[in-house]
Amino acid sequence: MSWNPTHNPDCISENPALDTLIIPRARDLGGFEVRRALPSVKRQLVGPFIFFDQMGPAEFITEGGIDVRPHPHIGLGTVTYLYQGEFEHRDSLGTHQMIYPGEVNWMVAGRGVTHSERTSDETRGKKHSLFGIQTWIALPEAHEDMAPDFEHHKQAALPHIQDAGVSARLILGSAYGETSPVTMLSETFYLDVQLEPGASLPLPDDHEDRGVYVTQGSVEIAGDRFDEGRMMVFRPGDKLSVKAGALGARLMLLGGATLNEDRYIWWNFVSSSKEKIETATREWKSADWANGAFQLPPGDDQEFIPISKELERTKPRLAR
Repeated sequence: MSWNPTHNPDCISENPALDTLIIPRARDLGGFEVRRALPSVKRQLVGPFIFFDQMGPAEFITEGGIDVRPHPHIGLGTVTYLYQGEFEHRDSLGTHQMIYPGEVNWMVAGRGVTHSERTSDETRGKKHSLFGIQTWIALPEAHEDMAPDFEHHKQAALPHIQDAGVSARLILGSAYGETSPVTMLSETFYLDVQLEPGASLPLPDDHEDRGVYVTQGSVEIAGDRFDEGRMMVFRPGDKLSVKAGALGARLMLLGGATLNEDRYIWWNFVSSSKEKIETATREWKSADWANGAFQLPPGDDQEFIPISKELERTKPRLAR
């Protein structure tokens, strides 16, 4: 998640069908595990996807939960999709939205937005779990400075694709002849796929960049097995299929068109311009919520995530 310090995944490429195999490094945040696949050392983007975190699975017995304090974004869209649990989302647009499994929260930061994500008070009072994926999509340069926006779509609104042993829900973009209702600003696809044991699914071949992340079970691709917690990125144009292992598999398929311009990433900011990142950093540090570029979310404006001294010693890095 965006509040988690950067930790670089391992990148290996052994299978000739793969461009890159990414093995995220798990980070324990006190009973809550996060695995970050993007950005990695050798592969920062898959299509426009520039950040990919697996949250959990985690079990909270009593009074536990997630508290992601208000923090800023520019130049990207955040996608939250859950398998288990819930989040209470608030942002500086005034949005107050719960998200549950199978639904999608899509927040476009544009020139700047602030948001928080927390476990609701109602859920904290009982045993509960959390398992899901959060991603960022880098905005095209022409839309980097747009006004921020937010969309929420229920599970029933997302196209459902079924075939023998295959159940897939299209979260974003277009694939397999279907299109998600979520407003996209670039060519994208993003799917939640469940495969029964031994079932196969061809990868979409009409997108430039394609990746597969295994959240549960295992898959076979071009003769090699890949277990959960692996992201495979493929060469453009190759016709490939994924086949579930003996226990079945759950996957996230992602990708789309590659960006035509350079992108820099630093903390929660993504931009084609280092200067815009530096300006956003100054604005956040000023904490001028009344007159500055950032405001805190209504209903969650009593705290925020500051920029640490350790983070200040780092610089925006070029994502390729």
